[in-house]
Amino acid sequence: MSTSLNRGDLVVVDFRPVNPRAGVRPALVVQNDRDNRRLTNTVVAQISSNVRRAGEDTQLLIDQRHSDWTASGLRHPSAVICSNIYTISQDDVARVIGSLSDTTMQQVNERLRIVLGLSSDGNIPCQT
Repeated sequence: MSTSLNRGDLVVVDFRPVNPRAGVRPALVVQNDRDNRRLTNTVVAQISSNVRRAGEDTQLLIDQRHSDWTASGLRHPSAVICSNIYTISQDDVARVIGSLSDTTMQQVNERLRIVLGLSSDGNIPCQT
């Protein structure tokens, strides 16, 4: 992809190089903008139109009622699956289809914290 990616962009990705079963699907860029500019890889969270588990604390539903629905570029109600994060080559991004607001990205951050086991202050909590 020749265009610079930004955190919060919704993109269409060919996941076949990293997960052949995932195919081509939308994803959310979750990597910081500095690294998106200086590296050839980026970190994304997969997006699925299967919303059965969208109420889980590791997923975020984007549908017609969501304030970012129009800006997202999604065609169907979808879940950002924060437990399915991948490092991909930026060359595997076919195109940018939309973006999410800072407010929505804060909701994504909370879900990523849960997935990664980080406390709200950024520290890894002790496991007993």
